[in-house]
Amino acid sequence: MLEVKNISKTFNQDSINENKVFENFSLKINKDDFICVIGSNGAGKSTLLNVVSGKIKIDRGSISLNQKDITNESEDVRCKVISRIFQDPSLGTVPTMTIFENLSMAMNKGKKFNLSLLSDKKNEQFFKDLLKILDLNLENKLYTKVSDLSGGQRQSLSLIMSTLNNPELLLLDEHTAALDPKTSEIIMEITDKLVKEKKLTTLMVTHNMNHALKYGNRLIMMHRGNIIIDVSGDEKKSLTKEKLLSLFKEVSDRSLFS
Repeated sequence: MLEVKNISKTFNQDSINENKVFENFSLKINKDDFICVIGSNGAGKSTLLNVVSGKIKIDRGSISLNQKDITNESEDVRCKVISRIFQDPSLGTVPTMTIFENLSMAMNKGKKFNLSLLSDKKNEQFFKDLLKILDLNLENKLYTKVSDLSGGQRQSLSLIMSTLNNPELLLLDEHTAALDPKTSEIIMEITDKLVKEKKLTTLMVTHNMNHALKYGNRLIMMHRGNIIIDVSGDEKKSLTKEKLLSLFKEVSDRSLFS
């Protein structure tokens, strides 16, 4: 599904602030993988999503999606097949527009359309049915401006919008980090349901170790621009927070002296 091959990325090259994030970094993601990515600050997690989405250009290496080389494709081209949800709930929606208008835009992502489409009510029932699965009563607020919604409601709407057209790849960039604990759990349950129902290949960066252990079929831990732990299947299911922290200490200590 996705192959990141031997990529390198250095910020502020040849300056006092030079920061080498990746050096010959590689990652393969299989179809229908739901991968949770964890790691300390500066490990390269968000940079990885930025590289895959096209927000940041790599210095060397290649990126392919479904066997198509997208290394030199711009972010706006990639976004036609790659959806991304950010930490800030306001970034995935247009606050000045209604829920209905936001969903109308999402439905026509990558297509040409005019503003009259945003008031075309033929999809009203379809949108209501989509929103019902959230169990947040948003189906009865179709003509409410998104700016009037809570952070959790906005992020739930972002999830529906980002998965509406079944993207080839879904990127989740700490999408529960700005929410309170209770809302965060609700959003993760909705995320898991949508990913499973739509069989979406998903890459989720999170600082929440409990979420990383509970969700997905594969867990990756990054450290200093490298993957130091990569577990899946039964091995992942048997992991506990204590075992994961112990494994991280063992592997990271080894890397310091290698």
